[in-house]
Formats: sequence, structure tokens, C-alpha cells
Amino acid sequence: MSKNGRRDTSDLRVLGFESVVTPRQVLEGCPLDARARETVTQGRSELRKALAGKDGRLVVICGPCSIHDPECALEYAGRLAELRRELSERLILVMRTYFEKPRTTVGWKGFINDPGRDGTYDINRGFREARRILLDVNRLDLPCATEFLDPVVPQYTADLVSWAAIGARTTESQTHRQMASGLSMPVGFKNSTDGGLQVALDAMVAATHPHVFLGIDTGGQTSIVRTTGNPDVHVVLRGGNGGSNYSRAHIAFTRVLLNGATRNPRSLLVDCSHANSDKDYRRQPAVFHDVLEQVRAGESSILGLMLESHLAEGRQANEEPLVYGRSITDACIGWEQTEELLRGGFELLA
Repeated sequence: MSKNGRRDTSDLRVLGFESVVTPRQVLEGCPLDARARETVTQGRSELRKALAGKDGRLVVICGPCSIHDPECALEYAGRLAELRRELSERLILVMRTYFEKPRTTVGWKGFINDPGRDGTYDINRGFREARRILLDVNRLDLPCATEFLDPVVPQYTADLVSWAAIGARTTESQTHRQMASGLSMPVGFKNSTDGGLQVALDAMVAATHPHVFLGIDTGGQTSIVRTTGNPDVHVVLRGGNGGSNYSRAHIAFTRVLLNGATRNPRSLLVDCSHANSDKDYRRQPAVFHDVLEQVRAGESSILGLMLESHLAEGRQANEEPLVYGRSITDACIGWEQTEELLRGGFELLA
């Protein structure tokens, strides 16, 4: 028995605890302003209408695999915002602003977890700076997309997000399905890493229903959370261990399966990266063009596409000095190729 009378059976492998800033403190320090609110509201509305088939434009969610440098993220956002305005007649452009990085084993877990990329794990700083980036991007009239990995994070950032993903490793998680049921934006569930679709379809059905579970409120208080269910769900095809899953046959098969999982007629989004490009960023354009041709041929279930794109192509190790605008996680296509693809897609959809 310990000196304070407590039996030594708890926290035996925990080094310590550190207080985290509350969501309310972060929101008050970086409040949602009128311009950002309008961008979020419009972005969510456009995506909902696209899902429902009331807006025929193609959704393209593109941006860095993960944010690691606020300066280059905002430069990318400025360029994409210009294209969003220019190509808005046929494309709904949304920026990937990913701050959490799921790992198969170990590695840098993203900007919120370790914003300094140096093992200091200043999560309080990560929350504040991630929110500042989201606010600045929305002020450019550019909606934001992200993946929610830790179920605590949405309380800090979700009011600035227009689209959310639940990743291949967490789609099967009850915790994430419950979380998605209460999110205020459309949510895409990725197929599992083995390429299976059923897990994502089950997740979509679960997320549309009400749930009651444990979470936190904006004051950081552990709370009972009650949700209404989220009707704005869809599947994200990202390929799997068996190969890609964006071909005409895969799309047709998925379309049939989706009839029982959602009422949204356009509920299929294709990730041009990951297993669909055989983890080779240079193959993303081929996937992009293939899917565009399917849309041109009349495939009406396709909501849009996702691209991993940065200012500079490729990837680099998380070691100083870093090349400005190059990913430190998954390899990305560069800006010139991104712009070429988006402009080309705009012309093909004429």
C-alpha cells in the first residue's frame, strides 16, 4: 500500500498528468467571427446540397496530407481560395486542413499533438494554433476539411470545419461513429485498410442514428452527450491491401451497396491517394482523370474526389532544415500539378 493509503494498482505506467486548456478558453481566445462563420455555413450548405443531388458540382477536397507549418499552409490556402472563386461554376473546392495524423505504429502524430515537431508535445499550443489556422483559412472564403481522430478535438475546432473524415483505422470504432452522429458537418467514412466496404457502410448507418455517450463540454467537464444523428454521411473509397477501388466496376458495386446505408444520392467520394494510387503520389492524376471520365459518362453517385497536394511535391523527413511547403507525412503532388488538374477538371466538366 502507498503512503497515502491508496493501493498501488492504478496508473502504474503513467508518468504524469498535465492540465489541458478547456475548449471554452481556446474558443474565447480565438473566436469565430462573422466572415469565418459565413464561410463555414456556406461550405456546409454546398456540401449538403451536393450530397442530396441538389447541386451538381463536383466536390474536390485537396491540400496537404497534414499541416505542419502554418505559414506554408496559409500560402497554399490563398492560392486555393483564388481557384475556388475562379472555378466555382463547376467545382466545390474545400481545403484539407488535417491536424491529427493516425499512425500504423509510431511517428509524429500531427500538429495538435506536437506543434513544434520536437517531442515537446505542447498540446495546449497545438489547440490554439490549429484553431488560428482554421480561422485564417475560413477568412479567405475557403471552407476547411479535416479528419477527427481524438473524440475530444471537435470541441476545440469543429465550429470552423465544413467537412470531416473518419479514417480507415477508426471507421469501425463505436466511439467515432457516436462522435460523427453529433457533428454539425457532413462526414465521410473511409473504407477499411483491407479495402472492405461493409465497415464503412455500417458506420454510416450507425452515425445517422441518435446516440448517448460520454464526452466533454466546452468547459472541459466530462458529460453525457446526447445526439440527434447525422444524415449527411457518405463513403470515401481509398483502396486497400487488395489494391484500388475506384474503377467503374468498383463504383457500380459500391453504388448498389449504398442504397441501404444512406438516402443521399451522391454519397461516394474517391480518395486519389493512399491505396488507390498504390501509395505513389505521382499516380494521383491518373485516378483523378479516371473518376472524372466516369462523371462525364453519367455516373451520378460520385460526390467528388480527394487529393493530397502541397506547395512542393514529394515528402521529406521531419528534420531541419525543412524544404518550405513539402509534406513531412505522406508524399503530395505539388502546386503546379494541382492547379493543372483542377483547371483541367473544370474544362472536362463543361
